[in-house]
Amino acid sequence: MKKVSLLLIIIIMLIPGIVKAEETTNNKSSEIKEENSSDSKETNTDNDNSSSNNSSTSLISNAKAGVLMDATTGEIIFEKNKDEKLAVASMTKMVAQIIILEQIEEGKIKWTDKVTASANASGMGGSQIYLTTGEVMSVEDMMKGISMASANDATVAMAEFIAGTEVEFVELMNKKVKELGLKNTNFKNCTGLDEDGHYSTASDMAIIAKELLKHEKILEFSSVYEDYLREDTDNKFWLVNTNKLVRFYEGADGLKTGHTDAAKYCLAATAKRGDLRLIAIVLGEENSSIRNSETMSLLDYGFNNYKIEIIKTKEDIIKEISLDKATRPKISLVPLNDIAILSKKSEDSKKYTYDIKITNNNLPLKKGDQVGKIIVKDKNNKIKEEVLTVTENVDKLSFLELLGKTLTDMIIGNMNFV
Repeated sequence: MKKVSLLLIIIIMLIPGIVKAEETTNNKSSEIKEENSSDSKETNTDNDNSSSNNSSTSLISNAKAGVLMDATTGEIIFEKNKDEKLAVASMTKMVAQIIILEQIEEGKIKWTDKVTASANASGMGGSQIYLTTGEVMSVEDMMKGISMASANDATVAMAEFIAGTEVEFVELMNKKVKELGLKNTNFKNCTGLDEDGHYSTASDMAIIAKELLKHEKILEFSSVYEDYLREDTDNKFWLVNTNKLVRFYEGADGLKTGHTDAAKYCLAATAKRGDLRLIAIVLGEENSSIRNSETMSLLDYGFNNYKIEIIKTKEDIIKEISLDKATRPKISLVPLNDIAILSKKSEDSKKYTYDIKITNNNLPLKKGDQVGKIIVKDKNNKIKEEVLTVTENVDKLSFLELLGKTLTDMIIGNMNFV
């Protein structure tokens, strides 16, 4: 009996400890569940953040690559896989157009020159204006065909007209992209037809488009929605621009479409509103509708969020310098390009100061020569630098001209004798 009583007393004494231990175990189990729930929430939050961080790519979610660039400053506003080497189809022709326009500007060819289509040119497939072997067409009409219809036959005809063969013309194209400092572009043909080793990138295409826009004449071709070739013949040919944005998007006036099996649908588009001109590049789109839609999304993003301030144009005289023994007593210096500041619309306008440095006044000088630089500052911070050039060509006086000038100065008393 005593043993039974003693056992009951021991059990009664142990009960609180057992209950406490069970509560502790339940609490630990509850804590584990709460921690697991917290991990789950963190994972969901991370996913949300990841989605938010990638939201900007939704502008061109279907494109393999793309770039939005300010055409004046060259600043990239948006990018997606900008340095990925891809097929670029007929966007290749922008470099051919640069070369054609340079030849015109240098006086090597004229818009009225007649170009005869070879069998090689007329036999080109893909986009074309249906040149026949031996057909003669002006350089201007060939350029219409290239710019509006993305004509392979017209491009090859112009390549042969300028360089003799397409192969030699492609060498000029590759030389031009090297001059532009582009390391991720290589061409095998002048049309953009699919070929191993023929590639570029969204970034390089934007730089090429910017270079093409320096030749303002291009917009007279690329901005037109419809026109005609062979207008006074029985074979009148209706041209409709392959770039539909020039008709449907405010400010759009170029620049070049592209489509092949490898490249899919591509577009280099440009539009201008006020002083702001943008270049949008999309590569590898599934169809022309998505290509156009995503290009417009890029342009909308730029116009809605950015502004440009032109603080000096390339016509503004920055400084005049006196020249000794020159065909002109003084010459005006201007920026080689417009000096512009790109900023968010939400940012306040600023006041800028300038430093001018003359680095070369050795004769002869010609337009485009670097004679100095203008440095733009915000307070003491350098934010922009542009080359200064001369407004006109200046030569050094010949010995006879210098002698005549000296005698004239002596007669009119315009010389100081020491």
